Amino acid sequence: MSEHQLPSANRTTSYSEAFQRFICQDWAPYPAELPQALPAARYAPARRAALGAQFPGERLVIPAGGLKVRNNDCDFRYRPHSAFAHLTGLGTDRKPNAVLVLEPDGAGHIATLFFHPRVPRTDKEFYADSRYGEMWVGQRESLAEMGALCDLPCADIATLEEALRAGNDAVPMRVIREADPDVTSMVDGIREGVPEGVDQQFQTACSELRLIKDEFEVGQLRAACDATGAAFAAVVSSLGEAERLGRGERWVEGVFGLHARHTGNGCGYDTIAAAGDHANTLHWITNDGPIRSGDLLLMDAGIELDTLYTADVTRTLPIDGRFTPAQRQVYDAVCAAQQAGIEAARPGAMFNDVHQAAVAVLVRHLADWGMLPVSPEEALSEEGGQWRRWMVHHTSHMLGLDVHDCAQALREHYKDGPLREGMVLTVEPGLYFKATDLLVPEELRGIGVRIEDDIVITADGCAVLSDALPRTSEAVEAWMAPLLAGGAQG
Repeated sequence: MSEHQLPSANRTTSYSEAFQRFICQDWAPYPAELPQALPAARYAPARRAALGAQFPGERLVIPAGGLKVRNNDCDFRYRPHSAFAHLTGLGTDRKPNAVLVLEPDGAGHIATLFFHPRVPRTDKEFYADSRYGEMWVGQRESLAEMGALCDLPCADIATLEEALRAGNDAVPMRVIREADPDVTSMVDGIREGVPEGVDQQFQTACSELRLIKDEFEVGQLRAACDATGAAFAAVVSSLGEAERLGRGERWVEGVFGLHARHTGNGCGYDTIAAAGDHANTLHWITNDGPIRSGDLLLMDAGIELDTLYTADVTRTLPIDGRFTPAQRQVYDAVCAAQQAGIEAARPGAMFNDVHQAAVAVLVRHLADWGMLPVSPEEALSEEGGQWRRWMVHHTSHMLGLDVHDCAQALREHYKDGPLREGMVLTVEPGLYFKATDLLVPEELRGIGVRIEDDIVITADGCAVLSDALPRTSEAVEAWMAPLLAGGAQG
């Protein structure tokens, strides 16, 4: 269903002329005062300028994307495309079907935000459109209000095609293809003879633009980490209840989700709440298992703020507050590996250095436990890799508006590139010993541990953004003790 269509005939109510006259009468006027600009809007012009400088003389089209049907006439909760959010400063729920256009103008670009503005209350959309009508989904912004929010000139989305056709023979055009199929189709119908790959180059540029975070972004990511830390504390306080009620993984997932929705926009990704052997399934999001004293809970979760910046934190917690000797053995090895990875993260180091530093520690422990069939040196060589049986994922990824941010960046600028001041990434080694793995010492089987923190590269090293949560086994136990006691009393 397009922006301007009313609901289909089988869901449309017939309205009498008397009702249509009556529904439009006696409403208070809309506020005359314009809203303040969103905090992120201050930083968006520099981002747009940096992007535009890579494509002089070209028209750049960045759609927000549309609503997606969940079932029948119900949509999924809306989230704009990350490139659109980054370049406009618009976050939660803003703005379905909007399109940012950077129009070449001399040495730079002029930005215009096209969206469907609020209609008069005399318009049938006001009361009859269940997807966009004010009576159904709330008050939409006027052109002036949206312009004030994002400090951008705004235009009605109905004029978008006309704007894109203006001078189309002379103005090359690029679009974020994946964001909105309807807009991509419109752009493709206007331009001709486009060299292959121009849109992918543009998407790559938008992704790489987020490799270095500005001060606003770093502040938002730290705030997301702080909120996530508070939610983890609430989870610990609820462990006794989760064990008592049954299906405890769902309970702690729900506790975290409550805090995520209250503090921010929600969870930045599906929460992993993996107790016992479930921790050895890397992307365990079924979360239907029990919470039992004596087991570990591996919880990988992050709060996404209203600006859409998300944390990504993992803690592996002893459900009764104390690690067993076997659990501590594995946990301390992973913690030492994470510390080595954090210490390796500094400007000028290669992105993969963090991974290699962490893995070297894990391999040393695996060798000490008699689990490797070869020497540590051979296991770490390109011809080896036996350690991957118990640590199959990479140690780090970029973080920002997306939990796996900058995914379209070129390898030489990201995974095979150097770390630079302002990059934000995770450090998350783990060891995963499935209960069915006969190569694992019996006392370690069923233990899965991951420790994940979010760091920002600084001028002389890195800073841990998620440092509100403890990391060492002793510190985790000390942190959990009063929380568990308080939960039991509650």
